[in-house]
Amino acid sequence: MYDVMIVGAGPAGASAALFTAKAGKKTLVIDSGKSLTKRAWVENHYGVKEITGPELLDLGKEQAAKFGAEIVQAQALDVSKTEEGFQVAYEGGTAAAKHVILATGLGLDLAEKLGVQTKPGTEPRIQTVIAADAEGKTNVDGVWAAGTVAGVSVHTIITAGHGAAVAINVISALNGARYVDHDVLKG
Repeated sequence: MYDVMIVGAGPAGASAALFTAKAGKKTLVIDSGKSLTKRAWVENHYGVKEITGPELLDLGKEQAAKFGAEIVQAQALDVSKTEEGFQVAYEGGTAAAKHVILATGLGLDLAEKLGVQTKPGTEPRIQTVIAADAEGKTNVDGVWAAGTVAGVSVHTIITAGHGAAVAINVISALNGARYVDHDVLKG
């Protein structure tokens, strides 16, 4: 049983995984490799002069894995609620988790299978998004939404920040107290 399962390893999903894994939460990321960021050239990301979308995606996954996140390259096929949390079926296997973060970009199929409410999108060309509150919670207890699928801007820096914010909220829910992650320079 994972503490957190994240569907999608674009900027929102990988950033969420980095925070949950670093906080010591058993984290599984299921990534289809279909992120919109694969086509991006990024020069507007704080702290990064310029980077290709594929390089940014690889770096995000590497950072999450550094802290212990397990990353499976597969398409998530189905998700269902169980007594203990959630069961996700993906190409090649299944896994169970207490919480699920949907960071699926434009993909709504898993949310719809769970009965997660949606609403009209506000970003150009994005018709529908998950109806999540400011913390990333959906109407289904234990299901969270991060990044573009949650209705935030498609810019990588914004979706990455949103993924981190949602992860902090999930960690706080698991811990029963507000979680803060601060690293300090050594020496």
